[in-house]
Amino acid sequence: MNTNWYILGAIAIVVIVYFVVTMLRLRKAVSNLTQEQFIEGYRKAQLIDVREPKDFDAGHILGARNIPYSQFRQRYKEIRPDKPVYLYDQNTGKSSRSALFLKKKNYTQLYQLQGGFRTWTGKVKSK
Repeated sequence: MNTNWYILGAIAIVVIVYFVVTMLRLRKAVSNLTQEQFIEGYRKAQLIDVREPKDFDAGHILGARNIPYSQFRQRYKEIRPDKPVYLYDQNTGKSSRSALFLKKKNYTQLYQLQGGFRTWTGKVKSK
């Protein structure tokens, strides 16, 4: 019985350490911007929506390009490494993972919309 508690405790510690390390890696890879900060800079940057096409078509930030997370590894070269990259998705999970991937490919100016598209109150375009 005691052994089970040690195993559960060890698993809990490993999970906590994993999340802390992931959070630190994300902080180094991508800067979270408020909507106001995002609006200030995204017109001079590459604005990338990593949601799937049906979500993009239903509504996206004006001027955004759709490179779905499911296609990101194949299509990331469409994004110039010498210009700022502004990423967003519905929340921030996929845009964070996209930023980590780009960071590994030596992209340096990576930003994401804090809270994701669900918190966006600016201009939206839909098909």
